[in-house]
Amino acid sequence: MTPTADSPAAPAEQRWLVPLALVSLYVVWGSTYLGIRFALVSWPPFMLAAIRFALAGVLLYAWLRLRGAAPPTRRQWRNAAITGTLLLLGGNGLVCYAEQSVSSGIAAVAVASMPLFATLFNGFYGEWPQRNEILGLVIGFIGVVVLNLGSTLSGSRLGALALVSAAALWAFGSSWSRRQDMPAGPMNTAAQMLCASIALTLTAFLTGERLPAHPELHATLAIGYLVVFGSLIGFSSYVYLLKTVRPALSTSYAYVNPPVAVLFGLMLGGEHVGPVDLAGMAVILVGVAIVIFSRGRAARAAKAGG
Repeated sequence: MTPTADSPAAPAEQRWLVPLALVSLYVVWGSTYLGIRFALVSWPPFMLAAIRFALAGVLLYAWLRLRGAAPPTRRQWRNAAITGTLLLLGGNGLVCYAEQSVSSGIAAVAVASMPLFATLFNGFYGEWPQRNEILGLVIGFIGVVVLNLGSTLSGSRLGALALVSAAALWAFGSSWSRRQDMPAGPMNTAAQMLCASIALTLTAFLTGERLPAHPELHATLAIGYLVVFGSLIGFSSYVYLLKTVRPALSTSYAYVNPPVAVLFGLMLGGEHVGPVDLAGMAVILVGVAIVIFSRGRAARAAKAGG
C-alpha cells in the first residue's frame, strides 16, 4: 500500500522522493525547452505537443492498469480534463507555439513568471506564502529580469504574449487542481496527458496543422526525449510535488529552468550567454535557496508544534 501523508512511512519516503522530484524538474524540464526547439524543425507546435502527451499518456495509463490501478471516476476524468487542458494545452502548447519565434532560453525566462501567478491564485484560496517565501519569490523574479536584460537571444511580441499566457494558465491550473478530486498518484498524470492530447489534437487541426511528410530524424528523436523525460518523468514529478509540498517549493523549478535552459542552449544549441546572464542565473538560484530553506524551517516548526 502506498504511504499516505499521515502514515509513518510518508516522512521517510518524502526525504528522498521530494529532492529527487525537484532535481527532475530543475534539470530535465530545463532541457526540454531545447528539446522543443529541436522538434519544431519538422513538427508543428500543437501537433508536436499532442503526439508527446498522447504517447506518454497511453504508455503510463496502460502500465498502471496492468499493475491493477483503478481507473479514474467520472468526476476525476472531468477534473483531469480541465487541469490537463489548462496545463498542457494552455501551458506547454503555448510554449511550443512561442518557440517558433522565441529562443529556448527566452522561453524559459518568460515562463519563470509562473510562481508569481501561482502566488496570486493560491492567495485567492487563502493560502498566502510566508514572509521568507515571498522574499525568495521576489529575488527569483529579479534574477529573471536581470537574465532577460542581459540576454542576446531574440524574441517577438506574439511569442512573449503566448509565454506569459502559458505561465498564467499553468499557474491557475496548478492552483485549481490542488483543491479538486483528482485521480490517485501516477494515474493523475496519465489522465491529464490523455485528456490534453485530445484538446491539443483538436487545436492542431483547427489551426491548420498537419503531420510532416518527411520529418528529420533528430526532430523525431527530440519528441522521444520529451515523451520519456519531459512527460513520464518530469510531469509525474510535478504532479507529485503539487500534492506533497508547499506551492512556493513545487513551483520553484520555474526559477531554475531559465539558467538550465540557457546553459543547454549554449552547449548544444549554439546560443550565447554573457556576464550579465550569468549574474541573473546566480540571483535566481539565491531566490530558490531561500524558498527551499523557508520550506524546511516551516516543516521543522510544524513538527515541533505538533
